Amino acid sequence: MNPYQTISRTATSTLATSKLIRNTYALLSMTLLFSGVTAGLSMAFNWPHPGLLLTLVGYFGLLFLTHKLRNSVWGLVSVFALTGFMGLTLGPILSTYLGLPNGDQIVMTALGGTGAIFLGLSAYVLATRKDFTFMGGFLMVGILVAFLGALGALFFDIPGLQLAISAMFVLLMSGYILYETSQLVHGGETNYILATVSLYVSIYNLFLSLLHLIGAFSGGED
Repeated sequence: MNPYQTISRTATSTLATSKLIRNTYALLSMTLLFSGVTAGLSMAFNWPHPGLLLTLVGYFGLLFLTHKLRNSVWGLVSVFALTGFMGLTLGPILSTYLGLPNGDQIVMTALGGTGAIFLGLSAYVLATRKDFTFMGGFLMVGILVAFLGALGALFFDIPGLQLAISAMFVLLMSGYILYETSQLVHGGETNYILATVSLYVSIYNLFLSLLHLIGAFSGGED
């Protein structure tokens, strides 16, 4: 085998991976900003939360559309539609917390914790190149169990279980950030639109879970 061809292929692969990572984090930054804008609009106009059913239908519908359009320019449109919609659902939740006596502190602590966890875990994988893709199956099972547990806690109104599920989601979303970043680094994910959606959903759920936990332990929630 020609060593120059091997070096060339390695260099090409490295450049492609670097471009993928840059595109993913650039798009992720824009979608987070856009989601923040739609959340702000929802709060400013005091729009009500659409409810669990409509939220799930909107989320999974737009997620399916994004997967279908991932290789076209319309995939970008669907990504912003998805993250904008999730921002709209977040606005009423933030309004509720900000209405508490220490609400601004709760929200800022959750936001800071989310940012610190995401940046810390992402930087660790990018710096060490450690492979966490083996966690995929465990994470999928864990997320399914946590999701079903969250529905049960919601319908049966069990506060202790809700807190346990939130703590579980913090761990699972942290693991998913490690997993998805490893996918980018090691070639398991080659589409920056899908990578952006995966990381966005992890950040969104991580923030909501931290918000719930901090609110509960700070005495801000009943």
